[in-house]
Amino acid sequence: MARSASARCLLLTLLLPLLLGACASALPEARQVGEQAGARALLEASAQAHGVTAFRQIRDLNVSFDGQWESLVQKLQPALVDADFRKSSEERLLFSPVPLIGQRHRGPGGSKQVTRSNTSVGVRYNDLSDNGPETLAAAALVADAYRMFLLGPIHFLEGNANLELAGAADVAGRPCDLVLAVRRPGHGLSAEDRYLLFIDRQDRLLRRVRFSMEGLASTQGAVVEVNFLDHREIAGVRWPTRFFERLRKPIPSLPVHAWRLTGLDVNRGYAEADISGPAFTGSASPAARAFE
Repeated sequence: MARSASARCLLLTLLLPLLLGACASALPEARQVGEQAGARALLEASAQAHGVTAFRQIRDLNVSFDGQWESLVQKLQPALVDADFRKSSEERLLFSPVPLIGQRHRGPGGSKQVTRSNTSVGVRYNDLSDNGPETLAAAALVADAYRMFLLGPIHFLEGNANLELAGAADVAGRPCDLVLAVRRPGHGLSAEDRYLLFIDRQDRLLRRVRFSMEGLASTQGAVVEVNFLDHREIAGVRWPTRFFERLRKPIPSLPVHAWRLTGLDVNRGYAEADISGPAFTGSASPAARAFE
């Protein structure tokens, strides 16, 4: 443990010039309280482009992911990355009657089961509970963030303390209009987070989200962004199938994580108990339907 701590201190020392030079304006500050009509209209147009009408008929969502973490980030944020367990995952999202997320992560260290409701989070490593505060905070942040990544603008239709237009920018050569959202609470155990949504001016798909990470002590003050690629329509909804995450602050443009959606299906009809135990049971058990 001492050797690991010393290595992290040395790494942070070597990175200090980058940390001091990081861009302080990676996320704009909110200028108002409440919602701008233009920002709400743009957000709703994006939700329509993603298929919000069809989404409202989905009771449960079942997905699988696989990805790769950058080695430097594994050293800087070991609790969040949890690379020994978070290589691939099967995830279950229940939207009604009570919102609930279940995640079964796998990696070289074995399995990690996460259950996340609006008010609680539980974690099991290889079927043994871990109630450490950092473990629970990291798991809540990840579960909430991945829900946001999947649902895109639909996630932001409710629960915003602020919503305003924030200019324009390009993503991979595509002009986008920007919406700044402030949410209280934020994702994970955060009291508040800010989100900058990059909405394609032509097709209104969400191309990128940039956001704060206040829900974990080791990430407070950080800003990251995720790009959404290769959308695919399933069950009337357009889902991103490739994701690329990079850090914007405190180390600008540092690659963090690349992952892909490998399977998706909807409306299996399972109950809360099927995704809240030490393993998925009943109709929640089979893997998400793999893409052809």
